[in-house]
Amino acid sequence: MTVRRVGWDTFAAAILSHAMNRPTLALPLLLLLASCAEQPEPRNTPEPPPLPGLTTAADGSSLIHPEEKHFKSLRQLTFGGDFAEAYWSFSGEQLVFQATSEKWEAPCDQIFVFNPFVDDLVNGRPDHISIKGGRTTCSYFLPGDSLVLFASTHEHAATCPGVPERRADGKYVWPIYPSFDIHVSDLQGNLKYKLTDSPGYDAEATVSPKGDRIVFTSMRDGDLDLYTMNVDGSDVRRVTDTPGYDGGAFFSPDGSKLLWRASRPKTDAELKEYRELLKEGLVMPTNMELYVANADGSDMRQITELGQANWAPYWHPSGEKIIFASNHKSERGFPFTLFMINVDGTGLEQVSFGDTFDAFPVFSKDGRHLVFSSNRNNGGTRDTNLFIAEWQD
Repeated sequence: MTVRRVGWDTFAAAILSHAMNRPTLALPLLLLLASCAEQPEPRNTPEPPPLPGLTTAADGSSLIHPEEKHFKSLRQLTFGGDFAEAYWSFSGEQLVFQATSEKWEAPCDQIFVFNPFVDDLVNGRPDHISIKGGRTTCSYFLPGDSLVLFASTHEHAATCPGVPERRADGKYVWPIYPSFDIHVSDLQGNLKYKLTDSPGYDAEATVSPKGDRIVFTSMRDGDLDLYTMNVDGSDVRRVTDTPGYDGGAFFSPDGSKLLWRASRPKTDAELKEYRELLKEGLVMPTNMELYVANADGSDMRQITELGQANWAPYWHPSGEKIIFASNHKSERGFPFTLFMINVDGTGLEQVSFGDTFDAFPVFSKDGRHLVFSSNRNNGGTRDTNLFIAEWQD
């Protein structure tokens, strides 16, 4: 018997011609032939590797409190130390932050950079930027993501400056080191230039999303006020001039407004106490509220009147809401939890819950992720770690 081989086109044409007289058989038969003729090779798509960090507590429970409805998922990124003020690169692919960690050989706050979606900080240390020593704070990416700015005391001494001793009056204070100046470095720790060189404290600098201006806190005129400057340090302009501490400022997503925390002594006794502490290089951050103004300082408005410490504010990418840390619900000054509020001061909403410390919340530019510091899941230690949440409205 001779078997005549025909091509698929010829065979299909014959079947189709025959099917014209028997239409009910045509479709099943053609589908059968098609399914047998050119079946694709089966593909085994590998599962993507798990994201770095931990998603459950040591006892297997969720890191997310049952009432934290905005957290679709939550990962712990750092372990064992004090980690804070993590800020996104312009591309949204990296975070720069400050850390005190014995295992990272950082005896006081130092600046590190990493990719939270790739880099495993459980088993390794991220890239260290502030390699000149001293104490550093408040790092932030510059446009292009190849440079970061941060304040440092390294020009005064490569060792860590002393910390305030516990006060006899029991008051909680922050040190305002006069040796802080703002420097710019590449990601390998090579200092490129210095942005400030005035006597006294210069720190807490952040960059406008437009990439044209920097806002920072300075003592150059005798009080802790906000100033802005170009990204090269030129054209310095004073923004605030009311007695009291103004700091931790951020530009709005469109660069037109500023958001910050401030203490405003209301009585002569409070003002006297504030100024006496300032002479000692100290500030008492236990009573702060949030303020918004145009980028030049005009149209200044207080947007919270909650009492106690309301601080670490950051803009929602919409520019219409603000997330911040507060202890205004606490009778003993603790815990600190995250809250959201409209830019006009309405619509206060609690975001994080539990008897813990949650602060320094920072949205990614696309609003998909929120990074913040927390001492949840620290095993009863004093550790404060970085966490990253998938955000859902």
